[in-house]
Amino acid sequence: MHQIVSNPVDTSRRWLVLATVVAAQFMFGVDAFIVNVAIPTIAAELHASAAQIEAVIAIYLIAYATLVITGGRLGDIYGTRNVFIAGVAGFTITSLWCALAQSGSELIAARLAQGATAALMVPQVLATIHLLFADASRARAFAIYGIVLGLAGAAGFLLGGVLVTLDLAGVGWRAVFFVNVPFGAVIMAAAFRIMPMAPRRAGTRLDISGAIVLFLGLLCLIGPLLFGHDLHWSLSVWLAMAVGLAIIAAFLWLERAVARRGGMPLIDLSLLSDAVFMRGLAAVFFFFFANLSFYLVMTIYMQKGLHIPPLQAGLVFLPLALTFVIASRHSGIRAKHRGTLVLIEGCAVQIAGLAALAAAVEWIEAPSAIGLALMLTIFGYGQGLVMAPLSSAVLSTVKPASAGAGSGMYGTTAQIANAAGVAAIGAAFFAIESAYSARPALLVACALFALSIIACAAFLSWMRRITG
Repeated sequence: MHQIVSNPVDTSRRWLVLATVVAAQFMFGVDAFIVNVAIPTIAAELHASAAQIEAVIAIYLIAYATLVITGGRLGDIYGTRNVFIAGVAGFTITSLWCALAQSGSELIAARLAQGATAALMVPQVLATIHLLFADASRARAFAIYGIVLGLAGAAGFLLGGVLVTLDLAGVGWRAVFFVNVPFGAVIMAAAFRIMPMAPRRAGTRLDISGAIVLFLGLLCLIGPLLFGHDLHWSLSVWLAMAVGLAIIAAFLWLERAVARRGGMPLIDLSLLSDAVFMRGLAAVFFFFFANLSFYLVMTIYMQKGLHIPPLQAGLVFLPLALTFVIASRHSGIRAKHRGTLVLIEGCAVQIAGLAALAAAVEWIEAPSAIGLALMLTIFGYGQGLVMAPLSSAVLSTVKPASAGAGSGMYGTTAQIANAAGVAAIGAAFFAIESAYSARPALLVACALFALSIIACAAFLSWMRRITG
């Protein structure tokens, strides 16, 4: 048991503090989607290859996924306020670096640093809410947090299109990163002024070696998928992926060694024997595998295949994002009565949306932006039905003492899956697009998305049979 070693926290300005930390969460959420809209423009100006464009998204997710648990523990050791401010400062500075990048390689390096600083910032948001809202107001605070998460996607799509189209001060796509600088500065100033010093937890230790090994393993495993096409899928690509698998296996061995020495491994090894939880994590992986990769592929298809301008492309996603928010509210209520069946139904709705999209692309030479927007709402509604109650369903069998570790593994798995999906499905899309056109590339991508969602539904069904 960790012992709290500080005085009771000041909650007198907790609603202002909530506004500050969810503003940081909103900035993080917007950043995940705003970049997608700007990707074709970035590729054109920096003369970046398809692999570099995928890496701009994937490396950010890999860095975040491998360090987010460490970021949470740093908050326990040094205080959530201190680590939150450091994280926001780092995210702001690295956003500026992204905006000033002069090549694809430099932008990849900047995005790596940005993902690492996000891993310091984001864990402190939920930790702060848990700390300040221990009474009846907790439900309201988390409702606000959930609404912000949902709206971040819609805002990211819209803001990305607006900034690229307006070309403010002639900076073009760089504005999607510059925008974080003033917002980050305001959030830091507010946090310095009103965020209370949180209790620290004695006995919390870092597993730096585990984080490094996991990062290297994921880099060796996912990196070759990104650059395989550029390297003509040579033997070295497959050898690098084999090394990645070996490093991941070594990571599990290392974690057991850390536990035997009495340390705090990056993952809770006891959860690996929880069959329901592990099947749930598999469902999480396949769900998120078809998440960010879907938005990347659709953005490339619309802007390069259909020549839809960035602002209009961003607006195409807006109804999807709003439908996602509506479905999220519905699914939370329905899941209380129908359990994981609601999630399986959500997977079916997503597949129906993909089928409608594929049919339109196959039968209509150049689908209109309005037509695409209407079809994407089906997919968005299905996504909302699944994503909102997914974490609760997966963590339902985890003991309270392991809830934090389970949540950390859930978040890490989701971001690893996002990165893997961008790498694998993105590689398939770009390979077919370069050989033929964006149209057959999108059709193949839709088939891969559907297969991934079917796998998600299968693992959810397997969970349901065990838990009843």
